[in-house]
Amino acid sequence: MKISALMAAVVLAAAATGAQAADTLAKIAASGKITLAYRESSVPFSYLDGGKPIGFSVELSNAVVEAVKKKLNKPNLEVAMMAVTSQNRIPLLSNGTIDLECGSTTNNSARAKDVSFAVNHFYTGTRLLVKKSSNIKDYADLAKKTVTSTTGTTNALVMRKYNAEKNLDMDIVLAKDHADAFLLVESGRAVAFAMDDILLYGLMANAKNPAEFEVVGEALQVEPYACMLAKDDKEFKKLVDDTFVGLMKSGEFEKMYTKWFLQPIPPKNVPLNLPMSQQLRDNIKAPSDKPAT
Repeated sequence: MKISALMAAVVLAAAATGAQAADTLAKIAASGKITLAYRESSVPFSYLDGGKPIGFSVELSNAVVEAVKKKLNKPNLEVAMMAVTSQNRIPLLSNGTIDLECGSTTNNSARAKDVSFAVNHFYTGTRLLVKKSSNIKDYADLAKKTVTSTTGTTNALVMRKYNAEKNLDMDIVLAKDHADAFLLVESGRAVAFAMDDILLYGLMANAKNPAEFEVVGEALQVEPYACMLAKDDKEFKKLVDDTFVGLMKSGEFEKMYTKWFLQPIPPKNVPLNLPMSQQLRDNIKAPSDKPAT
């Protein structure tokens, strides 16, 4: 099909469904398919269990799918799932390969130049996962040691800045994904993994021997997580925001939180036992898409 004909089909489909000028909704209406991104090891937000994506953020994505089905009157809408990494999630969203990314993504001003963010759904901060036997208790203990983080994350940037400011001479090794970074600590090739504390707790809970590890250090900064969608797509953002705000106001969001952060979760059925933070409780009362910085 020629480009002009394809665009005409998209516009017609949008008009027919009420999606109007919203690019993402028009594209979904024309193709009959929505593509959701997921992470492979962002426990408990988005991760694989027996090859199937599960988690708190996956359930948020599924709620959006139901809203899209209703909005477009497409009860049989095809749902495609695509694995993404910290490094490729924004390019894949920007070029239209994926329609929605709900994982463990920090909402910040730098990323907002390329994408839009839904209302925030979690708050976290950079801390350190270490082996208890390492005797590392804070960032000062990392001087002249090998530390890992994940490529494409705000945590990697924060650690590089902290390393330079404090003149710690750390060797910072960036891993492809969170599971690979954890493996570097587990195997002794790095003494610490700097990442959002909630992800560290999730990885630790599912380790071969969770008792070997601990999360230490004060949070270097507090950052909000939010789902990403196409830049300046106002109608799709409204649908996503309305979906999440609806979950927050109805009490369903807190039930989902309890399921994934306080109760036993797959694959090992170990609870994270992480009570809801005050920042998140405040956000439920007054939902915000305010970025970290």
